Amino acid sequence: MSAADVAAWRRPALGPAFALGGPVGQGTLKATAEDFLVDERLGFAADGGVAHVLLHVEKRERDTLAIARQLAQVAGVHPRDVGFAGLKDRLAVARQWFTVPSARSAAEWADVEGDGFAVLSAAAHSRKLRRGALSGNAFTLVLREVVADPVELAARLEAVVTRGVPNYFGPQRFGREGSNLESIARWLQGGRLPRGREGRAFVLSAARSLLFNAVLAERVSTGSWERLLEGECVNLDGRMSWFAAGAIDATLQERLARHDIHPTGPMAGRGEGPTGAAAALEARLLEGFGELPARLAAEGLEAARRPLRLRPAEFRADPGPGTLTLHLRLPPGAYATAVIREILTTDATPTEFDDA
Repeated sequence: MSAADVAAWRRPALGPAFALGGPVGQGTLKATAEDFLVDERLGFAADGGVAHVLLHVEKRERDTLAIARQLAQVAGVHPRDVGFAGLKDRLAVARQWFTVPSARSAAEWADVEGDGFAVLSAAAHSRKLRRGALSGNAFTLVLREVVADPVELAARLEAVVTRGVPNYFGPQRFGREGSNLESIARWLQGGRLPRGREGRAFVLSAARSLLFNAVLAERVSTGSWERLLEGECVNLDGRMSWFAAGAIDATLQERLARHDIHPTGPMAGRGEGPTGAAAALEARLLEGFGELPARLAAEGLEAARRPLRLRPAEFRADPGPGTLTLHLRLPPGAYATAVIREILTTDATPTEFDDA
């Protein structure tokens, strides 16, 4: 794996193709942590079980793993026993959910505070919270120092609502300045994965995300990110499930037009994928990554699919003098930065792995 190969990876990872014509202006994102508000939605309530306590926590300018370590210390347990549904941005104010083993009662967690966090509520729960066990995230984002033509900005916001945006993994996924890409290259060159569970997960997740972004970027470039190809694996909107389409008939085209279904891209691993034209396209693109897809399968990862399109729910934009405030809700695993980049260029630099 050469330095030139790694350099080529930077484009799909950090600067993939735009779908709506490129940003229509510029602005500043995350001037303060309060400009990036995230509210994690679980989709279920505490069930009253006795094994764990479900905590609703507000954190500010701290990463999720740091909060999990503090909660473990308060509970007197190992950090791996603390559960959470997703990693959230460090430079943000985020309300998210954790579980801790019930060494302390829910009542004893009331008003617990620490370095950069406060417990908002606590309730008895039967199970440890697992990654991905959420219904989505609601965001309130304030962009400042906005420079954009009002007419062009309004048109672009409308396009986001009607067409959606490419469902790219954000640059956060690839580490500071793409540092995870170097880790992937070292692994392919015969190095070992990091020993720690989190470090290993970061490299494997970044590798799968790189392959997905590369496929999606090609389909954006050819205009097929909004079309169904023959043999496509089709995602059901708002769900983690998908089905093999085979031939594309009028019913599927109608469902695609109303965003009831979406084309998908690969989350590489062991298992079946698309057939026909969709399979041929993915095989051609993934061939350029050498052994990476096979190495992911050899690590025991199960193949999955991710929708190529992302249309925010409950999307509202409030332009002001030099500002733009966005209110939106996204499904699990989707990145707010994927939406923003189709509207405005920003100077925000991702500083943390984030799986939403």
